[in-house]
Amino acid sequence: MHLLQAGVDITAIALWLGHESLLTTHQYLEADLEMKKKILSHIKPPNGKPITFQPSDPLIAFLESF
Repeated sequence: MHLLQAGVDITAIALWLGHESLLTTHQYLEADLEMKKKILSHIKPPNGKPITFQPSDPLIAFLESF
């Protein structure tokens, strides 16, 4: 993860670890919150107004019954 976060390409990491396939390397990697924020900062927001989910009263009552 430290190499990936430092900007080292996953292909180079796989070679360094001696992995034959990128799939082998990929199973060890998990994106942390900072990486997710960085990726999301490059994505354009959708055209339109953002919608926030508003649960119905029956749904809330059902969920609170547990």
